[in-house]
Amino acid sequence: MEAKRTREPFPGAYFLGLFITLLVMYLVLAVGSSLPPGVAGFFVAFMLGLTVNPKYAPLFLLIGAVSVPLGFLAEEPQVAWGGVGLVLAEVLLILYTRRRR
Repeated sequence: MEAKRTREPFPGAYFLGLFITLLVMYLVLAVGSSLPPGVAGFFVAFMLGLTVNPKYAPLFLLIGAVSVPLGFLAEEPQVAWGGVGLVLAEVLLILYTRRRR
């Protein structure tokens, strides 16, 4: 049986998508590295958490929920607030995908 071949919307579309994705990732990391630890952790985890495949959102929600108490107990603001940002991003992602169904 022959595999179905997907076609690009236009020549080079996937490379352009890769370039835009990497550019946004570097921009988020550059902005995050210039902020205080708690704010940077929240910002980076929230922004990158929005890019998660909705199929894996519950797993990332669990990971964020575990990192919140661990970060606060260990007095690591970047981990703690990053967990809060990840939980919020995944909740928004789950709600958005459920609303679109």
